Amino acid sequence: MNLPYYPTLYQVNVRVWLQSLAKQLNRPATLDDIPDSVMDEWVQSGFDWVYFLGVWQTGTIAPQVSRTNPEWVAAYERLLSDLMDEDVCGSCFAVTAYSAHTAIGGNAALQRLRDRLHQRGLKLMLDFVPNHTAPDHPWVQSHPEFYVQGTTEQRDQEPQNYCRLGDYVFAYGRDPYFPGWCDTLQLNYGNQDLQVAQVNELLTIAQYCDGVRCDMAMLILPDIFQRTWGIPVESFWQPAIDKVRFQYPGFVFMAEVYWDMEWTLQQHGFDYTYDKRLYDRLREQHARPVREHFWADLSYQRKSARFLENHDEPRAAEVFPPNVHQAAAIITFLCPGLRFFHQGQFEGFKHHISIHLQRGPVEPVDKPLQAFYQKLLTCLKLSIVREGHWQLADCYPAWHDNWSSDDFVAFSWRGIDGKYLLVIVNYAPHPSQCYLKIPGANDLAGKTFQLQDRMSSTVYDRPGDCFLSGLYFDLPTWGYHVFELHSLG
Repeated sequence: MNLPYYPTLYQVNVRVWLQSLAKQLNRPATLDDIPDSVMDEWVQSGFDWVYFLGVWQTGTIAPQVSRTNPEWVAAYERLLSDLMDEDVCGSCFAVTAYSAHTAIGGNAALQRLRDRLHQRGLKLMLDFVPNHTAPDHPWVQSHPEFYVQGTTEQRDQEPQNYCRLGDYVFAYGRDPYFPGWCDTLQLNYGNQDLQVAQVNELLTIAQYCDGVRCDMAMLILPDIFQRTWGIPVESFWQPAIDKVRFQYPGFVFMAEVYWDMEWTLQQHGFDYTYDKRLYDRLREQHARPVREHFWADLSYQRKSARFLENHDEPRAAEVFPPNVHQAAAIITFLCPGLRFFHQGQFEGFKHHISIHLQRGPVEPVDKPLQAFYQKLLTCLKLSIVREGHWQLADCYPAWHDNWSSDDFVAFSWRGIDGKYLLVIVNYAPHPSQCYLKIPGANDLAGKTFQLQDRMSSTVYDRPGDCFLSGLYFDLPTWGYHVFELHSLG
């Protein structure tokens, strides 16, 4: 299966989805119960990847922690007024084994799922959690040296970061800026045997999927790990990625990454890195930082995973007002990179479901937003935005002292057939005007073109010379166009 240069990915929350299917079937549901018709819809929508969140085996300790942590329980109750104990399944990132959970059908069902996806040309992405394990992972008994250990004094002084299990004090898995995740234990990358074991875990995962999303991947970079734990470590990612790809050529690695470490992890071999900066800048609702974000080198941008929501972020429909949501989506998913969508995003669901839960609330579908996303997905199936050449476009003042040209984000796509797609967004809470020049459009002079908006019924006829001098735009608040250019001779 050959992937396009700029693929699309759809994330599914497996445990929540199977619980919903179980209610429909009136029996427990497994991966085998996922309808073929849904997979066919993914193909029809133009997806290349499906990312299944929450397939791995978990234990009994983490769910108990999830059910007894007062802060977490209060959040569950805000989401589900009829919360029951069985709704709390524990974090899917508190893994005890990289084998498919017995409750969803085990490894055999996972293999069948991948086969069904492959038959349709879809690739499967699963999780790898490099930083920590569940407290009842077998290594805790067989290889306690694989974990960061502490002292009784540290446990007494920092109960939020350390716990005692048996004869040992273990550190909770942790982001250095927050208290430990009390349903996990921190792995010690200063132990070379642990690094070897983690490579073997990756090789196990690679038997069942085509790529991994690596949770908090920057935490085990040598400088960050040493700053967090005071333990010197050798680099893990590049050697590990090389070893996996030696056995599984083309296997894809995507990093969840923050703190401006995206470029670093791309240099360590990652195919894609989360682009949280673009998301944050879109949330701030100012065009210039968004536009300047696209000044980055194209080789970096093409490895960026662009999103408006995922299982860690709040729902886009909750964060962005409807017109801002659409403008942000046009920018996010029509720029270069991997286009990362989340289950429930198209329907406009507003409630973020905790990774500790296997049930979410029933929500109404936002029909206008769903129709918008259907049009956007149709755009994303065009070869020009999957394989074409992208370039940021310049917007100039429409007249002297009209500062609103600074509120535009615009870029063009050029296909291998020479055709153009022009994207322009007024990312502002007021009408804006500008002249826009398409870079490299000299070959358009002397012709007449029809500009047909893929997102609306808008159509304009314009002489090609306008593309050299600048096309005039006057767009309403949060307005946008996605124009295909058709030569009229």
